[in-house]
Amino acid sequence: MNDVKKSKGKKIVFPIILGLVLVGALAFTAKEYFYGQSHEETDNAQFDADISPVVTRATGYIKEIRFVDNQVVHAGDTLVVLDDRDFQIRLQQAQAALAVAKQSVNVSQYAVNEAKTGIATAQANIETAKVRVWKATEDFKRYEALYEDHAITKAQYDAAKAEKDAAEAALHVAQTQVPVVSEKVSTNKQQVNATASNIGLRQADIDYAKLQLSYTVITAPTDGVISKKTIQPGQLVQAGQSLFSIVNDNGLYLTANFKETQIEKIQIGQAVHINVDAFADHQLNGTVESFAGATGAKFSLLPPDNATGNFVKVVQRVPVRIKLDKSDKEFISRLRPGLSAKVVVDTKKP
Repeated sequence: MNDVKKSKGKKIVFPIILGLVLVGALAFTAKEYFYGQSHEETDNAQFDADISPVVTRATGYIKEIRFVDNQVVHAGDTLVVLDDRDFQIRLQQAQAALAVAKQSVNVSQYAVNEAKTGIATAQANIETAKVRVWKATEDFKRYEALYEDHAITKAQYDAAKAEKDAAEAALHVAQTQVPVVSEKVSTNKQQVNATASNIGLRQADIDYAKLQLSYTVITAPTDGVISKKTIQPGQLVQAGQSLFSIVNDNGLYLTANFKETQIEKIQIGQAVHINVDAFADHQLNGTVESFAGATGAKFSLLPPDNATGNFVKVVQRVPVRIKLDKSDKEFISRLRPGLSAKVVVDTKKP
């Protein structure tokens, strides 16, 4: 009897267990199905940030390095100082050239003033010559009358005539000097203008020299963490050379690469749940911010070209930018660009 009862009990327990397993499987399947209808997820995601390469704009030897790798810096902090002696000399040369240009203007202006004085002198000489001509003419008239009356000798008459001719010649010479002196004034004024134009040029040289001198002090363009330091004191750096990079600590965001078959229901503003691989017990929240302008393959070094005839259909991925919820600032400050994460988007209407 006992064996029969045990056999019947086993026959009853097995269907019950099987039924419970089937019910559990159905419940799990139904849950996953309805969850999948309102959520899209991917583990192809990583954190990104704005990384600013710091490039020198001047060529020179490094005099000081005022930071270490992975140091937190703020915008405007002095990070590198180049040897500026060459630039100081160029600035002094430009300043000396400006002083010479200003002195040349003063000399040219003095020449203008001197030429203007010459005009007054030439006009005075004309007046003097006119008086001399008047006196010589009157004397000649008297001597001419006396000579006709045989009261004076021929020599006295000739002397009076010669004096009259000399006075008229002197007047003519004095009159021709005025245009010459006036032309000299005009020429000197043009020289002043030409010399004055050099002042602006020399001032521009000074401004440029000061600008080049300012490039010898390299400052942080933004707040962040310094990385990829590639310089040492005494090293010669060339203009345009990258010295190090600064990772902007305020610009952290997440890039999730969803399959093209997943983006149909994803919209800007939808809620996102983020699990960071490096911190398994911590979850972040965010929102969908934007979609990339093309698939990731189009931005590759050698993008595929389906027109070549070697077409193999591959599911493409679209980078989706996700804005992080900054409420947990302490945890976000521990994250670094490049860390991987799993992303789940709630595809319900935002």
